[in-house]
Amino acid sequence: MYDYDLLVVGSANADLVIGVERRPDAGETVLGSDLTVHPGGKGANQAVAAARLGARTALLARVGDDAHGRLLLDSQREAGVDTVGVLVGGAPTGVALITVDPSGDNSIVVSPGANGRLTPDDVRAAGSLFHAAKVVSTQLEIPLETVEEVARTLAPDSRLVLNPSPPQLLPSEVLAVCDPLILNEHEAKVILGEGARAGEEPEDWARLLLAKGPRSVVVTLGGEGSLVASSDGISRIPPVKVRAVDTTGAGDSFTAALAWRLGLGESLADAAAYAARVGAVTVTREGAQVSFPTVEEVAAL
Repeated sequence: MYDYDLLVVGSANADLVIGVERRPDAGETVLGSDLTVHPGGKGANQAVAAARLGARTALLARVGDDAHGRLLLDSQREAGVDTVGVLVGGAPTGVALITVDPSGDNSIVVSPGANGRLTPDDVRAAGSLFHAAKVVSTQLEIPLETVEEVARTLAPDSRLVLNPSPPQLLPSEVLAVCDPLILNEHEAKVILGEGARAGEEPEDWARLLLAKGPRSVVVTLGGEGSLVASSDGISRIPPVKVRAVDTTGAGDSFTAALAWRLGLGESLADAAAYAARVGAVTVTREGAQVSFPTVEEVAAL
């Protein structure tokens, strides 16, 4: 028996959000809406998204001893996340500066802050959390050496879900335990490097990504749905049609939902189809964590 359905190891940021009619070009200033501050960060977002759906969830992260850090801790506890693994201090809480245009698309600049101080030693010290978790999910808003330690610290029967965002080249020892590697078109092209050729279809990217070592791959395709790939083959997951208001956090809710459903024993395709519904509800609302649905809201879609 596992104490947690999902352990999330990753970032926790304060999201500073401004609505704009259009994003500025280089050297240009544009006026925006009033500033709003929300709890965010890919790690914290995934933990809240999973807990909202009913998953027993823990978070391993680091925040600053400041108002933003308290905001993040409060949001995790309110959602039902176990924060025993959240470390406090070492640097100011990470901050994400987000602009959102009328179509719901966003641009994000992240100041890592305390996220950059989440170390391999912190992972090793949290070994009991890893052995208590059925699935572990992580991202790249924390140091790569820390992600490498996550891959080494997995319990023998645990499953690693990795979203390589922001994207960078990954060592083979990390890729070898990804099940799945979840990435969008931009992230796929960065991971593939020169292997990504113009005119190729997402199925081609998936085959090339699998050749790099992960046990399975999920490529998210925005309005075209997603694609899942493993040794069993490649299949498309159709999109869920909704009117997007704000895409902030949609990828995080998708990843969290997929990781949780995999832990329940669902196939990769079924888990991705459920995750698509979770992501669809998320984009119909403004903000990140406040937009994440409950399991009842997903069922009602």
